[in-house]
Amino acid sequence: MSDDPLFDDETLEAARVLFARQASFMMGAVAIDGLPAADMPEVAFAGRSNVGKSSLINALVGHKHLARASNEPGRTREVNFFVLDDKLRLVDLPGYGWAKASKGVVKAFQNLGRDYLRGRPNLKRAYLLIDARHGLKDVDKEPMDAFDKAAVSYQIVLTKADKLKPAEVEAVRLKTLAAIAKRPAAFPRVAVTSSEKGDGLADLRAEIMAACEVTP
Repeated sequence: MSDDPLFDDETLEAARVLFARQASFMMGAVAIDGLPAADMPEVAFAGRSNVGKSSLINALVGHKHLARASNEPGRTREVNFFVLDDKLRLVDLPGYGWAKASKGVVKAFQNLGRDYLRGRPNLKRAYLLIDARHGLKDVDKEPMDAFDKAAVSYQIVLTKADKLKPAEVEAVRLKTLAAIAKRPAAFPRVAVTSSEKGDGLADLRAEIMAACEVTP
């Protein structure tokens, strides 16, 4: 892994300022016709249940309770929209891979996520969260296929990296990078984060700012 910084200090500071601005919950949509107008750039977060989506969103904006975390897998069963500084939206997609809902219910929410991906012209990038302790699983192939089919640029974000030793994290990162190498919509860089320790958040904020082409 290169020691060269991904972003210069000026960009990192601009991203810090942007994400320190007002962030608020806008709405939750349970159907594609209930989505807000596509009038500002959006980035979406997807991942298996309990991978840490809510924790990452909260850590990025410096709020403990903006996105609601739950110990019950699959609580996020709608598309939740959060507005940052009236300039961009962070979108929390329904979790997948949860066992407590019926197959019909699971399919309905997965379809909602797919419909969002296909019909959202202002979606600048999706972030697929993967628990660093487990790496990519077969269940993660379905959302990656959906991203590729919808031609939505997506980046893999390894979460909970603080639970592993640095060498173990690097091995997972390289293995993940190799696994997505031939996927057409995959962004060719794997982010490594820890919501608990704050690792990787500065770079991820800058990635989001750049993808959305906004400034504070």
